[in-house]
Amino acid sequence: MAILDKHKIIETNATLLLIFSFLVVTIGGIVQIAPLFWLENTIEKVEGMRPYTPLELAGREIYVREGCYVCHSQMIRPMRDEVERYGHYSLAAESMYDHPFQWGSKRTGPDLARVGGRYSNEWHVDHLRNPQSVVPESVMPKYGFLERRSIDGRYIEDVMTTHSVVGVPYSEEMLENAQADFLAQGDPDSDYDGLLERYGEDSVTVSNFDGQPGLSEADALIAYLQMLGTLVDFSTFTPDASR
Repeated sequence: MAILDKHKIIETNATLLLIFSFLVVTIGGIVQIAPLFWLENTIEKVEGMRPYTPLELAGREIYVREGCYVCHSQMIRPMRDEVERYGHYSLAAESMYDHPFQWGSKRTGPDLARVGGRYSNEWHVDHLRNPQSVVPESVMPKYGFLERRSIDGRYIEDVMTTHSVVGVPYSEEMLENAQADFLAQGDPDSDYDGLLERYGEDSVTVSNFDGQPGLSEADALIAYLQMLGTLVDFSTFTPDASR
């Protein structure tokens, strides 16, 4: 009873309750925040991660603009049903260059964190034109108009520069060659050696993604989708046990 009586004093005294609540929140905050000051990076570095290529970044901008994140998340939870359906659980490092990230908490359609390479470019074209032609039960709207919207990457250097300001490690060389790399990735007949040298020969796909002459928004979006989840080799990945 003595303990309850003392507790009653706190509950019936607004000033004491405020003071003790503040102390509890302060101590809890310090315990959570203070250790971060001794860490160089809160995200575990993972081999294979790189910034988006100019064309992939443009595709991501289209993905965000069209609200794809409303129905598709990019965050596989570490649960058996999630991993068996979508693949290895998502790593924080896979979103380290995302501004904003696309994790999400609701799925109307499947998670897209590992969609890269699962389907052909032709499948993606058909899916964007008429989703129900490849997934009959889909409620996704048609995005065939993206094929008719041409893009030339004239502003992509500005977009990349903005991302570099918030920590994306684009080099001066990457920024200087932004438009050239943008055009090269969508044209298999172009001189794309510089693109591969800057972003990684084994991690960049050069293709006429929508199968049509010229570069369209569909090219950019498919380039982005085709790289999702492909940068980390999970057959050799070992989590850092110290974290």
